[in-house]
Amino acid sequence: MLKLSNLAVHYGRIKALKGIDMEVAAGEIVTLIGANGAGKTTTLRAISGLVRPAGGTVEFEGRTVTGLDAREIVKSGISHCPEGRQIFPRMTVAENLELGAYTRKDKHNLDAEYQRVFEYFPILAERRRQLAGTLSGGEQQMLAIGRALMAKPKLLLLDEPSLGLAPFLVEKIFEIIRAINRQGVTIMLIEQNAYQALGIAHRGYVLETGSVVLSGPAHELRHNDHVRKAYLGE
Repeated sequence: MLKLSNLAVHYGRIKALKGIDMEVAAGEIVTLIGANGAGKTTTLRAISGLVRPAGGTVEFEGRTVTGLDAREIVKSGISHCPEGRQIFPRMTVAENLELGAYTRKDKHNLDAEYQRVFEYFPILAERRRQLAGTLSGGEQQMLAIGRALMAKPKLLLLDEPSLGLAPFLVEKIFEIIRAINRQGVTIMLIEQNAYQALGIAHRGYVLETGSVVLSGPAHELRHNDHVRKAYLGE
């Protein structure tokens, strides 16, 4: 479904990505593991058109999308739920969700998407007329994921969905990520909690200073000595 070939991103003289190769098959959850500054967020931003690669290609469903603007990439079937939620605080929950569907041509027919979001996150149905900025941190994260789902994506990019959440909410978010995947949405996941991420992922990539240093099935990475010492706190 998704293929990155020799993808490079530079910020001035800083080489954030140094020619990485990755693949994500339809139906998978693939996680990116690495320390801060390893290039994980930059990878997602390059896929979704928020940064322009210095080299290499991004292919989605056999079509090269490198260099397309973010709007066109959303239209192609990729939604990005960014780190830090980035909701619109002075708009209501319903208005935030509606904005998630801004690229869709069938805006008159969004009931199924609203229903799906409210099934995953019932609290959002209760809060639909509430200003998004008044929600709790966990509710804002749910709204950010729900907004991304309103575009009806084939591939969902999730950047640190559990950041700053209480442990019981972290478990809930991961349960919902599994449920979204079971409904047929392919997921690329960045998560500071590497143990949790590898627990739900099918495969993973380990990034260090802009390069892929390890990749493989998630269960193998969980038992890899380097991963366990560097990222799992063992």
